[in-house]
Amino acid sequence: MKKWSQWIMALIATMLLLAGCGTSDLDETNDQASIEEGTISVVISEEEADEIYSEDEIAINEGAILMDIMQENYDIEEEDGFIQGIEGISPDEGEQKAWIYSVNGEDALVGAAEYELSIDDEVVFDLQSWE
Repeated sequence: MKKWSQWIMALIATMLLLAGCGTSDLDETNDQASIEEGTISVVISEEEADEIYSEDEIAINEGAILMDIMQENYDIEEEDGFIQGIEGISPDEGEQKAWIYSVNGEDALVGAAEYELSIDDEVVFDLQSWE
């Protein structure tokens, strides 16, 4: 009788352990399925689109960080969290220009390292004079 009850207890413990593992796998699958994928458009220009260097559609996951996306898709020169150059295009020494970006026509209020993207965003990086 004692062996029988130990066997039942071991069986119950095993079932509980397996049930716990199965639930976490299911949660991970649901989390991955809920990540929305899509694209954004990125324009690289100078002097408020006087000269357009590139226009690209880039695949992203909802909530992706803009700086990460830029680093993955472009040759970026960065200093202290600020983009200094994109694809070798940067201000000349002493030139009062900087890369300014907007999303959906609105100037960004945070740096690219903090900006969370949404599907279908239109991002413009423009090298502008700040005189």
